[in-house]
Amino acid sequence: MDVSIVISTYNRCGLLEGALQALFSPTQAHSEFEVLVVDNNSSDQTRPLVQALAAQNPEKLKYLFEPKQGLSYGRNTGIANARASIIAFTDDDVRVSRDWVYQIKTSFEANPDIDFLGGKVVPRWSTAPPSWLTAAHWGPLALLDYGDEPFFVDTGKQLCLIGANFAFRRSAFERVGLFKTDFQRVRDGIGSLEDHEMLLRLWRTNSRGLYLPELVVTAEIEPERLQKRYHRRWHAGHGSFYASLYSDEIERSKVGRILGVPAHLYRRAFKDALGWTLASIRNRPDLAFAHEVQLHYFGGFFRRRWKDFFSRWTSSEPIPIRPRPRD
Repeated sequence: MDVSIVISTYNRCGLLEGALQALFSPTQAHSEFEVLVVDNNSSDQTRPLVQALAAQNPEKLKYLFEPKQGLSYGRNTGIANARASIIAFTDDDVRVSRDWVYQIKTSFEANPDIDFLGGKVVPRWSTAPPSWLTAAHWGPLALLDYGDEPFFVDTGKQLCLIGANFAFRRSAFERVGLFKTDFQRVRDGIGSLEDHEMLLRLWRTNSRGLYLPELVVTAEIEPERLQKRYHRRWHAGHGSFYASLYSDEIERSKVGRILGVPAHLYRRAFKDALGWTLASIRNRPDLAFAHEVQLHYFGGFFRRRWKDFFSRWTSSEPIPIRPRPRD
């Protein structure tokens, strides 16, 4: 078995069937792989769909059930049941390219010093995107494109790869552990950080990854994600997860904190509020929205830290000591 492929799914059987068809395309046949579909407590027809397909291909497709709700729980169940030394992840709304499995297998063989790799996640629009939805707003769509040249992703170049097109050596999980459940997407929640948090742990051990532009998947962009209210909600969720992460990039502050929030975030929020006002006055809706979503990020961050700050004041538990910010 060259590669174990894990798909954690929740109530998306209509999209999942297309994802499995792409994986079992005849063009993938020159690699030995298995697909583990982890049903994360779905209430639709996910179980009968996967079990019917698994009956046709019992050696390559396996149905697993994970009752604990959350993407990390689903992925970790897949890892625990995977048979290969390379474990790849994709999503139920994604279509992998014709040589996806082969690219993963041969890239790990050609780069024995890497622990993980990822590639492009490009969109398939269900309807034409609005004019304001430029590449600057691809984060909430879980899209990724760093260009057409490969490069290493490590402590010197900390760019995030994403779970729709991500693969690891099993030894990486044995070294740093599985996906954390504190930063996972649960049900229809958005803005989560399970991929980024995993990369932070890998970088702390000087692990190295590879961005491979030839490794391409296509993501189905549902109409909901083309609406501004979705992007506002995603950025608020993203801010809340970052508040829980306590990453070095956010916690650096020479001035201090107010209600647990680093002072530089207040300054940035003030600039975004001013930028939003000026762009609105100048009739620049695209620029105004770019500032607006950053304010939603700050709002999510602030609410999480405000809640944590005051809960510690009323709790008998000791306040945790966080790492000191680096200069």
